[in-house]
Amino acid sequence: MSATARARTAPSRPVSPRRRGETAMAYVMLAPVLVLLGIFVAWPAIQAVHLSFFDWSFYTDSEFVGLKNFRDVLVDSAFWESVVHGLQFVLMTVPAGLVIAFLVASLATSVSRRAATLLKVSIYIPSVISGVIASITFVLIYDYSGGLLNAIVNVVGVPNQAWLGDPRWALGAIAVPAVWLGLGITTLIMIAAMLDIPESFYEAAQLEGASWWQITRYITIPQMKNVLLFLLVTGFVGAIQQFELPLVMTGGGPDGATELPNLFIFNHFRGDAYVGYSIAAALLLFVVLGSISSVIFRIVNSEKLVD
Repeated sequence: MSATARARTAPSRPVSPRRRGETAMAYVMLAPVLVLLGIFVAWPAIQAVHLSFFDWSFYTDSEFVGLKNFRDVLVDSAFWESVVHGLQFVLMTVPAGLVIAFLVASLATSVSRRAATLLKVSIYIPSVISGVIASITFVLIYDYSGGLLNAIVNVVGVPNQAWLGDPRWALGAIAVPAVWLGLGITTLIMIAAMLDIPESFYEAAQLEGASWWQITRYITIPQMKNVLLFLLVTGFVGAIQQFELPLVMTGGGPDGATELPNLFIFNHFRGDAYVGYSIAAALLLFVVLGSISSVIFRIVNSEKLVD
């Protein structure tokens, strides 16, 4: 008799009352979370998909239009321009944030404990600042006539620049506070990942006379691949969905140069009596983000990452 046949004919072991009790207790403890997820995540998502097939309004009866809302979004050049602006914003913020956070984390793990504590506290402070407050602060810094940035560039002979009023500079001007606000959490995650690397790896490399760059390239970065992948994907999703900074600092201007996808959807929702288009745009954005995230996983070959 084969092993498969023996496995099929073998009597199943009875589940002990203690095991059943533990399983029941696990379901009881999970129930509140599952109920909340169902009420605030699953049900709204189902309703959003349903309403995307209607010309739905707060003021008139809804009318079934099928895929019309999705077709309208797909042929709307303004929607795709907002996606392009979002991708440009990602390229401005995510690489810069990862590099700066990595350098700060490397410094924090190489200095004394007191200096490391001071550095970690200092770098984390922006993370507890409201995005609206940070937006107002940087609007004052970028002010054309009395802003700090123009005062600095005037010292080297550069005339005043309309940092938020010029399409060439506006998106980059918003990227600076975005990097600053996200630096704290990213740095702390990297510090935790670096401290998790066995010290014996570094000791062996130092005995071989490896330089800082060689240690970073062949030990630190390979051992942090999972963490870097996590930060890359979450940074991408967070950056392309940035909403507060462009809303407060520019309102999407000038000439739509800072109208990122979420702000585009919000402006349509606020100005259009029928919200089916906005819901369809949000669902299509979800598909775009999911597709690009999967591409990132495939490019970095995540299945070969270290455990």
